[in-house]
Amino acid sequence: MNLNKVIIIGRLTADPQLRTIPSGQQVASFSIATNRIWTDKMGKKQDETEFHNVVVWGRQAEIASQFLFKGSMAMIEGRLRTRTWQNKEGHNIKTTEIISERLQLGPRSQNSGGFSKQAPSLSHGIDQDIKEELPEINIDEEGIKADDLPF
Repeated sequence: MNLNKVIIIGRLTADPQLRTIPSGQQVASFSIATNRIWTDKMGKKQDETEFHNVVVWGRQAEIASQFLFKGSMAMIEGRLRTRTWQNKEGHNIKTTEIISERLQLGPRSQNSGGFSKQAPSLSHGIDQDIKEELPEINIDEEGIKADDLPF
């Protein structure tokens, strides 16, 4: 028995790129970052980030390009595919991608009221009013250690 199944939850590193292939089918591609935090043998917290290339086809590609943007959280369920292609210098390059079979949008931003790209986002900047509402936390004054923060 064989199984090729991947499930990731992470944030987009850039807006999805939507294109149409000659057959008329739409395809979107984007990258998602996931991270892993653990404590090493010395008791120090470690953080490791992985970047995953994702390819989404058909109606899901349209949805991804319409509702996802840099910084959006999404869950991707799919399969791994490794393909080989030649770069401009003629060298063979291998790329591993996740071919999405299921796309789930992450939680909506509290400020946007929806998934609209017109709402303030990481890729489009933050309005000055929103920036001023955010409280500033001084870690040294409140006795909070940076190692205790979950992010």
